[in-house]
Amino acid sequence: MKLPHEIRDPVYGFINFNDWEKEIINHPAFQRLRRVKQNALTDYLYPGMDHTRFEHSLGVMKLADEMFNAIKKDEKSMNRLEEWGISETGMNRSRQLIRLAALLHDIGHAPYSHATEKIMPKREKNGKKFKHELYTAKIINEDLRETIEEHKMNRGIDIKVENISSFFNGAAPTKILFWKEIISSQLDADRGDYLHRDSLHGGVKYGIYDLDRLINTLAVGIDPEVDEPILGLKKEGWQVAESFILARYKMFTQVYFHKTRRAYDKMLQEAINHTVGTLPPPSELDDYLRLDDYKVWNLMQDDDSNEWFEDMVKRDHIRRVFVSNNDVEQKELKEIIERLEEEKIWYWKDDLETRWYEEDMEKEIMLIGEDGELTLLSNKSNIIDNLDLYNKNRLYVKPNERDKVNKIIEDVKR
Repeated sequence: MKLPHEIRDPVYGFINFNDWEKEIINHPAFQRLRRVKQNALTDYLYPGMDHTRFEHSLGVMKLADEMFNAIKKDEKSMNRLEEWGISETGMNRSRQLIRLAALLHDIGHAPYSHATEKIMPKREKNGKKFKHELYTAKIINEDLRETIEEHKMNRGIDIKVENISSFFNGAAPTKILFWKEIISSQLDADRGDYLHRDSLHGGVKYGIYDLDRLINTLAVGIDPEVDEPILGLKKEGWQVAESFILARYKMFTQVYFHKTRRAYDKMLQEAINHTVGTLPPPSELDDYLRLDDYKVWNLMQDDDSNEWFEDMVKRDHIRRVFVSNNDVEQKELKEIIERLEEEKIWYWKDDLETRWYEEDMEKEIMLIGEDGELTLLSNKSNIIDNLDLYNKNRLYVKPNERDKVNKIIEDVKR
């Protein structure tokens, strides 16, 4: 596959792409990602973190391709795939499919990315909020169908938009589902890119791990229970898998869950909800795609009644006044909230719950021995096995009521 086009990138140096991918990158739906920040208003704390979903998407394509090529170069991995029925021709098609899925994995993100997930519209059937993955699949299937299926480079490999969107809507056929692990798993190119990229732009080292070692130890094994291939790492690469998980743990606890960053996320949600309201559902895709960070910001800026936006711009952010880490503090928090509600004081309880590593046979990172035997990472690494569920509640109030609330907290704790 010739990759005649290149673009400079701060993480990888250069990212190369072909004519087909260039046409997709130039599509308005993809160009919109230039105007969607990767980390919302995190640059209010880390000024360099103003990068976008656009460069991250290119980076995920680059890293996914390197991961695929590493598997292809590994003789034992290829033998296992060939025994399972994936031919050389099939590998060439799979490579292009993976590149397109990686490139497009975030095309459905809302303005300000994850910060606005709380104001996504709800489904009529079950009341659950739509997720950006559904918008991604819909954009691929509708807006990009002609660009993908009619391109001359698709002749002979016949990639359908449904093949790509199945990576995101959970409907992938078995032979595609295996490759989905490169795009979405505990060891995927998405996490691999954003950990390095966010660390670089943020000026921190928390998300750094040995990327070269990770790529070089990728391998394919066969799950004996279902007789299907599984993506993992060679046994000698268990420490880089461990460092990968720990890098994610550190980035979340030190950056993504930073108390002030979370405060700005909440204020941004309130400000957008005040002016824009709930975001358009997937059935109103054109209206959804017209919204990006620039458009939403200008709408809020022109809304004189939006006090949330005004305070946000002045950096007069809501303040954390209480943190609950245990049962005693949970009881205190409940009593504090009751007092706040009695006195009609605005508050926000930020519930943070994350499991850093899923100890589930279907999701675990597998270590693959010389003879193909499989070992769970959690059985090899004591650190991974002892990573606890992150469960913390923070209470925020408006700055002008902080002193009043602190007195209430003191009364409760007596």
